[in-house]
Amino acid sequence: MRRAGLGDGAAAGSYGYTNSGYSVYEEENDRLTESLRSKVSAIKSLSIEIGTEVKNQNKMLSEMENDFDSTGGLLGATMGRLRTLSRGSQTKLLCYMMLFSLFVFFVIYWIIKLR
Repeated sequence: MRRAGLGDGAAAGSYGYTNSGYSVYEEENDRLTESLRSKVSAIKSLSIEIGTEVKNQNKMLSEMENDFDSTGGLLGATMGRLRTLSRGSQTKLLCYMMLFSLFVFFVIYWIIKLR
């Protein structure tokens, strides 16, 4: 095996061996760097997607909070009406409930009889 180079053969051979060893390490470093770059890119896109999803979820939670607040106000108003109604005379309320029940009963009876 003949080595080409300037100077003696041992120096040229070790220079060539050292140079090829470095190129193997450089190629491995380049490959690992590219692998790391692709992983960082994947993590970056994933974190951007997570950020977008968090923004959407926060928006949805804010809308739900507004809906619950309005429902709470409506329920509070209804409870106020029920308190006002319960403070009234119980006999009057009972009379209205009986009249309504009789009305519904006669309407159902009339519908059944027409068939």
